[in-house]
Amino acid sequence: MARKAVAQELSRERILTEARDLFATFGYRALTMRSIAKAMGYSHGALYYHFSEKAELFYALIKDDFSLLLQRQREMIVREHGFSVNLLQKLMMEFVWFGLTNPNHYEMMFMLNEPELAHYSRTEQAQCLEMFAVVIRQVIADQPAYESRKFTLPWNLFMSMHGLISYCIQFKQTYEEARKLAEEHIRLICVSLDIDSYEQQRPIVKMVGSNLPISNAI
Repeated sequence: MARKAVAQELSRERILTEARDLFATFGYRALTMRSIAKAMGYSHGALYYHFSEKAELFYALIKDDFSLLLQRQREMIVREHGFSVNLLQKLMMEFVWFGLTNPNHYEMMFMLNEPELAHYSRTEQAQCLEMFAVVIRQVIADQPAYESRKFTLPWNLFMSMHGLISYCIQFKQTYEEARKLAEEHIRLICVSLDIDSYEQQRPIVKMVGSNLPISNAI
């Protein structure tokens, strides 16, 4: 295919759209800036106008994915008007839904082990975990073992959900195929939290940071 002039509006948005399909098809390691540009019919110099390296281009894709996931989680927290086991269950199912409805996105966000990408996505991964942790800490706040569990429990539950999603992606299960299994998995997780009342709810007191709901109790 003949190379096209940069003047033909090779926009950042178009690069991201076409690069996502290429990464999903060929994988991160198989592609270079040159091969991405060639598939699009441009010189690789046109890509470097927008992105300094392949890792930066890839990060731009997963940053958008993280923003979508975080926004959906924030909206769910606001709709619930408080922290409860019910909210925790819904957040975990939302995470499963996102991962299995968007398996290529999820693999890019959480499953690639590429050293050159590590410093790019840590912030967004940490934001997802922290939002999850906020809800868990509020739900277990009255438990005697709260202090010893407030950091380890969110990580353990997050990894439990990640394991379920990764397993389903590996065996190409859709959300609908895995939904009942996920619901039972999450139910057992919440039962294991040993909370006296499944109806207890803590009000969301204020919003801080990037619209992340935080209670004054934290």
